[in-house]
Formats: sequence, structure tokens, C-alpha cells
Amino acid sequence: MNDTKLIRLLYPTTDVSFPIKPNFKRKPRLQFLDTGLLNFKSGIQGSLLALDDLSKAYKGALIPHLITQELISTHDGTPYFWIREKVQSSAEVDLIHAHHGRLYPIEVKSGATGTLKSLHEFIDASGQNKAIRMYAGKWSLQESRTRQGKEFTLLNIPYYLGTTLPLEWLHNKSS
Repeated sequence: MNDTKLIRLLYPTTDVSFPIKPNFKRKPRLQFLDTGLLNFKSGIQGSLLALDDLSKAYKGALIPHLITQELISTHDGTPYFWIREKVQSSAEVDLIHAHHGRLYPIEVKSGATGTLKSLHEFIDASGQNKAIRMYAGKWSLQESRTRQGKEFTLLNIPYYLGTTLPLEWLHNKSS
């Protein structure tokens, strides 16, 4: 199925620097080619048609799938997600995107708010000082601090801009 690209296995990485290598010893995520196919196969398509806000559907589980699918369709390469090296850890960043030798962590949040605990852990463990949050809010750029005090720039992007990641802009922005 992976070769047909109908369903992809997305493996996590524990890397915090370039290049990204998949960790085949950890559980992969299943990514359907099309979110509509996933909804149909799950038997939830009818109930989704009645919703006015997809970010609340199934505790927000559809939004990361949609964003991952958008990134697959517009960017070359295989998407990865990050998990902390420690086996008992639950820290997980939704997507890690490599661009010009740098890793950009991307957190996808259902709704307009949400904690960024795992994102902070990635930033603290890496040399990265830029991150992206995709959410139901407005576009904004903010200077942030991790829980350990490391400063970083957080680019907040509304869902509908998911296919237009401004990675060149982030890469060229000084800091």
C-alpha cells in the first residue's frame, strides 16, 4: 500500500538536527491519501457534513491528518513527526519539515489555543529557534520562550494557509 501512496506509513524521528532519519523501531502513523477516503472508510463522512467547525470533530483528530495531507501534496519528500528519544516519553511534535538543512517543527492544534509543551521540548533539545503552529487563529509572529527559557520565534498560521508554508521567509529571517 505504501508504494501505491493510497496509505502511507509515516515513521517518527528522534533526530533534532539535519538530516532526518526515520526510527523504524517506533510506531508509525497511518496516513491515507485522501481525508475523504479516511472519513468514508471510518463511516463518519455523513456526520462531518453536518458540522460547521471541523476542528472540533473527533477531538480535533482530523485536523492534523488534513494538514499532513496538504503538506504531502505540496512539498517533496516524506513527512516525519518527532518523538523524544526516551522510550517512556509522550512528547510528540506533529510534523518536522526539513528545509535548507534546517528542521522546522510544526504543531497542529485543533481550535485557536493549546499548549505547546512538546514543541518546547523539541526547541530545547535542538539548535532550532523557529517553529510553526497551525491552528484556528489568525496569522501572527511572536517571540516566545520555552519552559526552560530558550527564546524562539513562533509563526502562527491559520489552517487554510497550510499549503503555503513560508519556509523561505523563516529561513531568511535573521536570528
